Amino acid sequence: MQAETYSPEHFLWQFDNGVATITLNRPDRKNPLTFESYAELRDLYRELVYCRDVKALILTGAGGNFSSGGDVHDIIGPLVEMDMPQLLDFTRMTGDLVKAMRACPQPIIAAIDGVCVGAGAIMAMSSDLRIATPEAKTAFLFNRVGLAGCDMGACAILPRIIGQGRASELLFFGRSMSAEEGLNWGFFNAVIEAGALMDEARKWAERINAGPNFANAMTKNQLNMEWDMSLEAAIEAEAQAQAICMQTRDFERAYRAFVAKEKPVFEGD
Repeated sequence: MQAETYSPEHFLWQFDNGVATITLNRPDRKNPLTFESYAELRDLYRELVYCRDVKALILTGAGGNFSSGGDVHDIIGPLVEMDMPQLLDFTRMTGDLVKAMRACPQPIIAAIDGVCVGAGAIMAMSSDLRIATPEAKTAFLFNRVGLAGCDMGACAILPRIIGQGRASELLFFGRSMSAEEGLNWGFFNAVIEAGALMDEARKWAERINAGPNFANAMTKNQLNMEWDMSLEAAIEAEAQAQAICMQTRDFERAYRAFVAKEKPVFEGD
């Protein structure tokens, strides 16, 4: 894909100097997802694996909300009428969105205001960094609609972020997590006033963009791969990953900058 000319159908895309912003853009409905937007987001994250122009991503929502999750009329209603094979096709597709987010090498910064529930909460959870406003309300509310909390990887990922007990509380009760709770529990990296949310997300993205991008992608890959490794296997995997990074020109640039008492300028190679 060409980042500068990419034109999605179901959300907004902005690209500038290595940083791309994805904006869920159905503000009148608090930015719900449809079958089509699920699939388009999944396909985008898969394509980003091969897009070297994009160094960092910001994921946000329009109109003062992040996302209300699956659209009640466009998704929930049709699901009630589906048979088991069709339902499994759907749940696998939604899970593929999370897999694609985790597999894309660019760090994803979720900028969260207002409603962040259901699949919206899952997308926030699946991002690498999360910045929220004090008004952010996050809920994994599957339990409240008669479904299990084990949706789109929530039982695997959420406990790793906030701990087993806290994740169990949110998934069993489906209750809303406030921004303050999310910050104290480690779900949010920062809480910022709404007027400064996107500026702060952009600053974080630009810091990533200015960093050693190949090495950052390696870090994200290892964070994923080491979930089910033994300590011995993880240490060996990191030894190999670091040896690869030591062959990059960015590593050499950092050394030469240190010797010259200058700040390194990374180029991602």
